[in-house]
Formats: sequence, structure tokens, C-alpha cells
Amino acid sequence: MLNDIETFQDALAVSGLPPVLSKRHNSGDFQAGVMARELGPLRLIELNTPAGECFRDARCARAEDEALWQVELVTRGRARVEQGGGTAELGPADMVLIDPARPVQYASTACTHVTLLASRRELRLRPADADRLAGVRIQGDRGPAALVSALVRDTVQSLAGFRADEAQRSGAAVIELISVALESQLHDVRSASDEVLRGRILGYIEARLSDQDLAPAKIATAHHISVRRLHRVFEDQALSVAAHIRRRRLERCRADLVRGDRTVAAVAARWGFADPAHFSRLFKATYGSSASALMSNNRARTVNASTGRPGDDGGVTIAER
Repeated sequence: MLNDIETFQDALAVSGLPPVLSKRHNSGDFQAGVMARELGPLRLIELNTPAGECFRDARCARAEDEALWQVELVTRGRARVEQGGGTAELGPADMVLIDPARPVQYASTACTHVTLLASRRELRLRPADADRLAGVRIQGDRGPAALVSALVRDTVQSLAGFRADEAQRSGAAVIELISVALESQLHDVRSASDEVLRGRILGYIEARLSDQDLAPAKIATAHHISVRRLHRVFEDQALSVAAHIRRRRLERCRADLVRGDRTVAAVAARWGFADPAHFSRLFKATYGSSASALMSNNRARTVNASTGRPGDDGGVTIAER
């Protein structure tokens, strides 16, 4: 174990870990440990650290860090990692992706954690996906992340005896598992983001159903996304964007026709159907009867109710009730 911060920071530099600056540690009883191991294309650095805080800013920038991805795995204690807009509260087995070329803040209890460093060439992540994942907690007790956590905890203690080809293949396999875990987390992050965006879009549609120009392209522009992205947000829903608009317009039309205070053409135009003939065909295909028949039947029921005569549905007169 190392008994002072300066020696510990020297050991960190030798380990290849992207540098950080100490923010708060109790130097009186400081004890820490660093153990670095290579597994082919993967570098694993196990750190035992006391409670404290540290950070990385522009002063720590190194050109070589731009070629790396960093994954932090807690094996004992608790840690908080902040990067970009994300804050990850980590417990044992949890992981977080870190971009070592960008500022980051760390705070932890006395803990043990393993830093995994892989080249961006090996751990392929698109910049947009990395932005979504950076600073996001990846739970290590389920799914692919649980396999990565268990494997790394065991591997870091038993890296002796690998031949060069074995280390290369084994490291590549671990990186592939990390990639699977990140992809799984990315799916969860995308789903949550899509749900929020979908809610905003549905509200936008509802407020503009009477707009004849309401269409996917206009909706996408209003939300600063591509039409392709818009369709992806709805791809796991029962209705596409266009089908949702059509269904909600038909429902509004049906409600107006039941009230029977407007012509079919007027109701159709009110809710964005410019072609009355197209509307009539669509309405009948959806509800099984024509719009004009619905309106006529409703008017007949209204007249019968007001005169007390039986309606077409076989009801009794008001006097008979």
C-alpha cells in the first residue's frame, strides 16, 4: 500500500491511467494501492483508494487519451462519477463509461475499483452514442454488464501465465463483452429518451389535428430531428406517426358526427381531411358504416327521443318508461 498522495500519483502515472488532480483527501491516514495488468489490447488497473474527491480538467489533457475509452467498475465501496450531463452513482459491480479526453469529477468512499482502458479502434462507439452513455450508471447485477463485472473481478487477480496469442484473444473477448454491455445500456438510454420525445410529439400532434399540413416532415422539423429519427421513435408503437394522426382525426370526426350539428364535409374539413370522398371511404373502412349513416341515425334517435316514439334500436317511448 502507498502512504502518501504524491507517491500514489506517481504510481498512477506509471500505470497508464489518464491523469487526475486530487481535490480532497485526508493525507494524515492516506493509504492507496495501484496494480496494472495487460491483457492483449485491454489494460486493467485496480485501484484501492481512500474516501475523497478528484477531477480531470484541461490541465490534465493528453493527446494519447483521445484514442482511448475508459470503463470504471466498482468492486467495493461506492463512487460518484460526473461527466457531461450525466451523474453515475455506483455501487459494487456497477460500471460507467468515461471519455478520458473530457473533464470528469470523481467522489468516493474508501473503495476498490478497476479501470479498463481500450483503444477506440477496438471498442467501437459512435460519438453520439458515447455522449449518451458517458456518466450513466450501468447496473452490474443483470444482463451483459453482470457478466462483465464478474469476469473483470476474477481476471484482474489472475492475469499471469497467458501466452501472447492467448492474451490477445482473451482481451479481445472481454472488449467484445464490454461492447455488448454498452449496447444494452444504450438501448435503455435510447428508450427512455424516445419515450420523453414521443410524449412531446403526441402533445404537438393533438394540438394541431385540424392543421391540414400536419405531416411527419413538419413534425420532425418542429422538433429539430430528422424524419428518419421521428419514425424510429414510433417504430415500437402500434401505430406509425401518420397512422396515429389519421386515427385521432377520425376519432374527432366521429365525436362531431355523433353530435350531428354539422355536415359530413364540414366535419371532415374541420379535422384536416381536405377530400370528403377520401374521408368517407376511410371512415367506413375504420368503423364499418358510413359517416352520413352515423349522422342520420343519430339525428333520428334525437328526433325520436324528443317525440317519445320508439327509435330504430327498438327502444320504448318515454311514456312507456
